Amino acid sequence: MRILIATDAWHPQVNGVVRTLTMMAEAATGLGVDVSFLTPQSFATFALPSYPDLRVALPGPAKIARLIAEARPDNIHIATEGPIGILVRRYCLKHRLPFTTSFHTRFPEYVSARSPIPESWVWAGLRRFHSASAAVMAATPALVEELRDRGFKNVVLWSRGVDAKLFHPKNIDLGLPRPVFLSVGRVAVEKNLEAFLSLDLPGTKLVVGDGPAREELQRRFSDAVFLGAMQGERLADAYAAADVFVFPSKTDTFGLVLLEALASGVPVAAYPVCGPRDVIGDAPVGVLSDDLQVACLEALKIDADDCRVFALEHSWESCARAFIDNIVTVRRDIAKSLRTDAAAATARTAA
Repeated sequence: MRILIATDAWHPQVNGVVRTLTMMAEAATGLGVDVSFLTPQSFATFALPSYPDLRVALPGPAKIARLIAEARPDNIHIATEGPIGILVRRYCLKHRLPFTTSFHTRFPEYVSARSPIPESWVWAGLRRFHSASAAVMAATPALVEELRDRGFKNVVLWSRGVDAKLFHPKNIDLGLPRPVFLSVGRVAVEKNLEAFLSLDLPGTKLVVGDGPAREELQRRFSDAVFLGAMQGERLADAYAAADVFVFPSKTDTFGLVLLEALASGVPVAAYPVCGPRDVIGDAPVGVLSDDLQVACLEALKIDADDCRVFALEHSWESCARAFIDNIVTVRRDIAKSLRTDAAAATARTAA
């Protein structure tokens, strides 16, 4: 099977969407599936306002058509609702090709945090974008139900994984006063980092990541340590050096960083919202509370081994299998529908 994934989010961006797609594709290869990508690397780009590190592609319909033809995919998956996703969707509709999509980002909340555009308008646009999808893949059961309640159709579950070989417990001392409360992710307004940085906590508040809000937050919260963006072993060391992982976001649809922290033996402190609630649930690996300070302090009592055992249940292979199974189900349903239509047409002709 050859699957072409169209995505507006790609390297050198460091985020959950890029990590999910690359790790899932690598695992899918081991399952005998060939995954290729249609990304901004094939087009001219421009920097997104207020996000200079995020570049938006300027694709053209002709080149989109050529790249799809060259890929010769059996299936097309549209991962993002940006310019590339829009043109690939248009191509599929024009050529009557079935496609699947995935819902990664709560754009309505992100847009409303920066502009007066009502969330309902953005939700309407997203609903229209995904309306022609044979299957809309969402990361958690709660998100699946929410999208269905908001009028999205054909919503299915596609969970996430973690690289337990890269992220694992080890003795790392950054020379910071303990306990170390760590947050990892894009430093932007929608991540709600101010809620974490304003807490009165012992030890050190450590932030790994970069983004448009970093300069202001670093100036306002001089007691916190900002290390900038990290990847690979350096990121794994930062996790391993922490005592508690703090996840203040209220808008993330999943939060891969939660699994990365747990795989490193680090318990989680977060708000009881979609994302942390679905990843952790009732497992004794984190504390979810509307009082984030209480959650941080209570999380210090959690056993690191329990966190590691929990994370090992989430592999990228299982993530890839779920993705492939969703596509296989779509193919089977379409084939069944075609057979039914053909039989009906034959019956009408015979009559």
